[in-house]
Amino acid sequence: MSLPADLKYTKDHEWVRIEGDIATVGITDFAQGELGDIVYVEVETEGETLDKEEVFGTVEAVKTVSDLFLPLTGEIVEFNADLESEPEAVNEDPYGKGWMIKIKFSDERELESLLDVAAYKEIIGG
Repeated sequence: MSLPADLKYTKDHEWVRIEGDIATVGITDFAQGELGDIVYVEVETEGETLDKEEVFGTVEAVKTVSDLFLPLTGEIVEFNADLESEPEAVNEDPYGKGWMIKIKFSDERELESLLDVAAYKEIIGG
């Protein structure tokens, strides 16, 4: 299982890459492994501003549907449209081609609530 050290993580199994005031978000390798084969990613909140921990979309696997929680308050400025035709990219490359959204976040203080790789490993028992 891969956990890049340069990313931040949430207790809800999202990863976050910060570049300036934009955060790229996806689900972790652990999460995609627990879900199994992903068949659909739905994000209908592009262009909306949501609060931290609000549901921004869902990911559907063969056996279950799981909500996706926003790790930071902000505007969803981009959805990875490639996932509409290739949802399996989340399984194959969760930290690369499988990214889900980009957020223009509005409160830098919220970054402090994100987990580093060591803290996330503790949550998943790694």
